[in-house]
Amino acid sequence: MSPDTAQPSSPAGASKWAAIRSPAAVIVFLLITGIGLGVDLWSKSYAWRTLTYPGTLERDPASGHLRVDSDTYTFLPGWLHFKVTVNEGAVFGLGQGNQTLFAIVSVAAILFLTYLFATSGRRWFYQLVLGMLLAGVLGNLYDRMVYKYVRDMLYMLPGRQWPGSNREIFPWIFNVADSLLCVGVALMVVYSFFAQEHEHSPDAERDTAVQPARS
Repeated sequence: MSPDTAQPSSPAGASKWAAIRSPAAVIVFLLITGIGLGVDLWSKSYAWRTLTYPGTLERDPASGHLRVDSDTYTFLPGWLHFKVTVNEGAVFGLGQGNQTLFAIVSVAAILFLTYLFATSGRRWFYQLVLGMLLAGVLGNLYDRMVYKYVRDMLYMLPGRQWPGSNREIFPWIFNVADSLLCVGVALMVVYSFFAQEHEHSPDAERDTAVQPARS
């Protein structure tokens, strides 16, 4: 190929994989994942050890679901209590008993999040969010692999009911991993919105349109 027809390597393609070429980006991503996973597993273990009554984990004959008797610790009265329960489903108790399916989905999510990080370029905030999501997936996957259920303990708005109804406003009990997943997804949506706004801003369009000529 002559020098006139040789094509230079694409800077956009190179920057796309900048994350895995940056030790700092990899360290921060793994650090966020490790901290989130550590807090999740520690909180589950501590709550189970201090709040549950020994020998009370059993399967409810009426519903067929596992249950455990737990003490309740009031952390913020009316806002946040700690009460241990077991969940054989996903977030909000969906899909009870489908542990194999959840494990497969979790492994697929881990691979997908790793790919998203590898192709995240230099978007550090996006990488932090991906670390949070990976920590949440790993935390609940650990429980499913080791215990065949997920340990939950965070009980928000305990006893609060909708006006004129006997239904609780937030009847679910969750854990740190669930929090990381929900907050991470919310941040991802917000980030995607602002990223699209930036791409369609006049400054971004001008920068894209005015590119130096390559000889």
